[in-house]
Amino acid sequence: MCSNLAESFAKRVYPKHFAAKLTDAMGENYETQVWLQVALNEKYISEEVYQEYQAASEEVGRLLTFMHQNPHKFT
Repeated sequence: MCSNLAESFAKRVYPKHFAAKLTDAMGENYETQVWLQVALNEKYISEEVYQEYQAASEEVGRLLTFMHQNPHKFT
């Protein structure tokens, strides 16, 4: 996800490319949430760790969504 965000910043002068890379970052963030759920289900992480990381991922998702909905503030 971080590399997609970096790519979006590099392409910020092209709004459609910026949005596309943000969409990729959002997809990677959702994938992270799936792997967190898998890790919890398989008992690789505790419920407490899961909740902490899930909350952080949800916050990242809100920030990415804001960027995607307001590209003029970043391009």
